[in-house]
Amino acid sequence: MDRDPALVSLERLIEIAQSDSGQAEIVASFLLAWWNANECGGFNVANVWALDRALVEDIQRVVGLIASLGSYPDQLGYGSDFERIVAFWRPRLLEKAAQ
Repeated sequence: MDRDPALVSLERLIEIAQSDSGQAEIVASFLLAWWNANECGGFNVANVWALDRALVEDIQRVVGLIASLGSYPDQLGYGSDFERIVAFWRPRLLEKAAQ
């Protein structure tokens, strides 16, 4: 059985966002804006210009997924992945929550 291409794209983006590659911060910002833009920050769409075409296509698929499902990533079972992304790219949010 073939997996949903949008979920495959989401998982690929999650993997990239948990790395220290040159494009990872942009991908992480996109994902975290979906999870909680108020706390994690928004996403500047023009930043996709700095991404490889394959990553842009993954983001496009995930935007479609977000629109069709109308839910947050933790509701899809990706909460722990997003917590790791926050810990890597937005550690101040964890420090703030611990206070």
